[in-house]
Amino acid sequence: MKRLKVIACDVLNREISYLASLSDCFVDVTFLDQGLHCTPDLLRQQLQEQVALAQRGFSYGSFETAVDYDFIILGYGLCSNGVVGVVSEKVPLVVPRGHDCITLLLGSKERYREYFDSHPGTYWYSKGWIERSIQPGEERCRIQYDAYVRKYGEDNADYLMETEQGWMNEYKNATFLSWDSLGNLQRDRDYTKACAEYLGWEYDELNGSPTLLEDILNGRFDERQVAIVPPGRKITASYDDGIVAFE
Repeated sequence: MKRLKVIACDVLNREISYLASLSDCFVDVTFLDQGLHCTPDLLRQQLQEQVALAQRGFSYGSFETAVDYDFIILGYGLCSNGVVGVVSEKVPLVVPRGHDCITLLLGSKERYREYFDSHPGTYWYSKGWIERSIQPGEERCRIQYDAYVRKYGEDNADYLMETEQGWMNEYKNATFLSWDSLGNLQRDRDYTKACAEYLGWEYDELNGSPTLLEDILNGRFDERQVAIVPPGRKITASYDDGIVAFE
């Protein structure tokens, strides 16, 4: 039985927890705060710290012994190069070939590219993103505005909101990425639809696929979809369709 250490973004908590419970492998998961994707240098630092801890293996503390992991899996895409430079001393790293976690939710980088090309200006909503962050919509705008009013006053708040929310004009679609296996999706659909209506975006829904994450969490590694980084080698961006490489 393979022993897998998984270090993943908390937005994948439900999906990874569900699939890990069904895995034929021993799966030990550590989730990191979703906000780290906004600060790639801090994400890299925390990933490196967790990878270093994983070199010790899984500890059976009461017996003062530990068993080595066979692989350390990063539940991330490149994430603004937040994974670039991470290295493992003795355990191979497994890194999905994707720019972000949406590839993991869709099931392949090819499917991500197909939708990206046919639906430019898409902002993704998923159960994890809705639960663990404040997504673009009325609630986020209200919270941000109230924070500015408290700190800078109403006049300045209006100006700051206009400046702050300018990036939203780059998007025109709110796409809810659903996994039928998770259930309880109607609340998240309704939330995404409300956000789309408030922002003047089109609503779309796309069925995701657990295939890629399921394979990874069962120790089945297709090197067309993941990079297996040998010990001592650093993760790099490939700047081609492979997305992730190592040096």
